[in-house]
Amino acid sequence: MSHRKAIWGWFFYDWAAQPFHTLLVTFIFGPYFVIVASQYYLGLGQDETLADANAQIIWSRCLAITGLIIGFGGPIIGAIADTTGTRKPWIAKFSIVYVVSAFALWYTYPDGSNMWLMLCLFGLCYIMAEYTYIFTNAQLPNLGSQEEIGKISGSGFGFGYVGGLLSLIIMLLLFVEQENGKTMILNLDPFFGLEASEKEGTRFVGPFVALWFILFMIPYFLWVHEDNSLKQKMNAKEGIANLWASLHDLRHKKSLSAYLLSSMFYRDALNGLYMFGGTYAVLVLNWSVIKLGQFGIIAAISAALFSWLGGFWDRRFGPKPVIVAMTLILTVVCFVIVNTSLTHVFGVPVPEGSNLPDLVFYTCGVFIGGMGGALQSASRSMMVRHTSPERATEGFGLYALSGRATAFLAPSLIAIVTSISGDARIGISPLVVLFIIGLTLLIWVHPKGDRWQWDKDQ
Repeated sequence: MSHRKAIWGWFFYDWAAQPFHTLLVTFIFGPYFVIVASQYYLGLGQDETLADANAQIIWSRCLAITGLIIGFGGPIIGAIADTTGTRKPWIAKFSIVYVVSAFALWYTYPDGSNMWLMLCLFGLCYIMAEYTYIFTNAQLPNLGSQEEIGKISGSGFGFGYVGGLLSLIIMLLLFVEQENGKTMILNLDPFFGLEASEKEGTRFVGPFVALWFILFMIPYFLWVHEDNSLKQKMNAKEGIANLWASLHDLRHKKSLSAYLLSSMFYRDALNGLYMFGGTYAVLVLNWSVIKLGQFGIIAAISAALFSWLGGFWDRRFGPKPVIVAMTLILTVVCFVIVNTSLTHVFGVPVPEGSNLPDLVFYTCGVFIGGMGGALQSASRSMMVRHTSPERATEGFGLYALSGRATAFLAPSLIAIVTSISGDARIGISPLVVLFIIGLTLLIWVHPKGDRWQWDKDQ
């Protein structure tokens, strides 16, 4: 029972953390911020297309800079943390900064007067969210056998996506304003007397995410235990030396090297879909935040279901076939998105007022949520096959590095292509190339990871 509680406690981290990605990055704050930024640029006299492009560019640059900090800081912090023998104290410290910065996003005013400060605070919140993710991932190898890890990872992601879905429904029902100032479905004034004209219901997403995290991290800290007898004094010099040795040793680990390179590209593309899917719908299809929230509910349900199913597929077939299949599907989805606009679908004009572009994007949302959830779960499981419990934080630090060393790439390429084309839709096209590169590099990844070598040595 103690072990089962530890697994459930670990699941609750995903439940507590998922609203950051669902509410802040993809469906509420990110789209709200680009609307604020676009209106700001319109106020400077720019036309709508240029204002939308500039809004996407500054959002892209924020994500690129935070990605670099996460990518290069994660492995160093992870390696140093491994010398202490414990991870929960680090998670607690990062969580405090995360909560404070998320809460501060309440002050993102609709007139754009402080949007640069809010963009910086969002970036800080993102960094802290990713650092806690590195450390909780590092606990995964201790939760079950190699055969059980895939199912545990998938169940964790599925449970987290259910939490993200519930948080999104609460925000849409009780807080986020429609154009008439009322909330969706219940048609109420935003709760707590929040002022709709000042977008206070939408801005409440920051404090809501912070409070959600505080509440649901309680089971994690109560039920996930660490062996305090392994606790040691932090040794930064030793940690950095271990990290350097691991990096140097990568040339002898062909499967791990290929996997880190592959995941570097396909996870970057997937993150790009999450980061810009919502802004695409707002800028290209002219969706409201409410309509985007409805889309988010569909995507979150799909993500929860397929993350859970992905865990079973992982257990039966192994993580590599799941990764290959999900990456192929997402490549096609990206291609469809790039060829969909308010007036055309694959170059074919659609009648004014047609729902076809919306239906195409809703369908894409099902695949983005579902295949993306299964891909993340299988990727985490694949990394477990390439690391040992003793060096897990460092290993997942490298995993974070592979996912974030080029995290600037998707946002930067999107910013560059958007700037050149002047079209937010065309700006998404680099994601197709990134998925294809990641898929190609998977050829050199061994299905068992490094485990086949360990079995051979024994």
